[in-house]
Amino acid sequence: MGVIGINIIGFGFRSVFADFRVENIPRETEKGSVYEGVLMCIPIIFTTTTVKLLQKWIKDNQRINELSNLTMQMELNELRNQINPHFLFNMLNNVKALIRTDPAKASVVIVKLSEFLRYQLYENSAEKTLLTSEIDFLSNFLNLEKIRRENFTFDIQTEADNRTINTTFIPPNLFTTFVENAVKHSVDISGKESYVKINIRIEGQSLYFKCINSRNPDYLITDKKNSGLGLANITRRLELLYGDTFDLKINSEPKEYTIHLKIPI
Repeated sequence: MGVIGINIIGFGFRSVFADFRVENIPRETEKGSVYEGVLMCIPIIFTTTTVKLLQKWIKDNQRINELSNLTMQMELNELRNQINPHFLFNMLNNVKALIRTDPAKASVVIVKLSEFLRYQLYENSAEKTLLTSEIDFLSNFLNLEKIRRENFTFDIQTEADNRTINTTFIPPNLFTTFVENAVKHSVDISGKESYVKINIRIEGQSLYFKCINSRNPDYLITDKKNSGLGLANITRRLELLYGDTFDLKINSEPKEYTIHLKIPI
């Protein structure tokens, strides 16, 4: 920077004094004129250099911010667009079996499955979706699971008036991973009844989501490779969306698993 500054000042000197000739300047005023010229040029050169450096700094920061936002958006899209393929394959296999044994029930499953996929493909591409649409999606998802498992029950409770629910927007599929994990871990290989309970409450500018699922302490996760991956992904998505303004707590007990999530709205 020092070398650059000296070169810039030198260039300024040459520009200012290009037409000066020593022989044309009286000897007694030559020294004073040179000093005056230097004093006049230094503030101009300093100001010009500062402005140029400031402009470059602003442009560099804008570029860095744009790249950061683009990277963040790409990461958000990747996390948001993840669909559990195992659930889809299982439902298609169930439809195949139901077509032979219970065509009417198979028809119901196909309708609900189409609504499920429509939300994933279309609503999921939007930056925000209505809370009521998210609740309907979770209801369809859990209904499909109920059709698949006769010993499974679920309940979705909302603590807010209809006007608030119908006018509140949230990122799409924000609760899906939690509910998918709840369904997965509620499976009881002994055939006992299992359940998922969801409560959504709005207070002021905050939304509270609670998801409880039954669990069998003897149940072991067979997919150790992907165990916890969905929760890590949704946690990362929450960090990208809300920074440090969200609160996520997990309470794991032998017979129940509970998720508490608080987000600003």
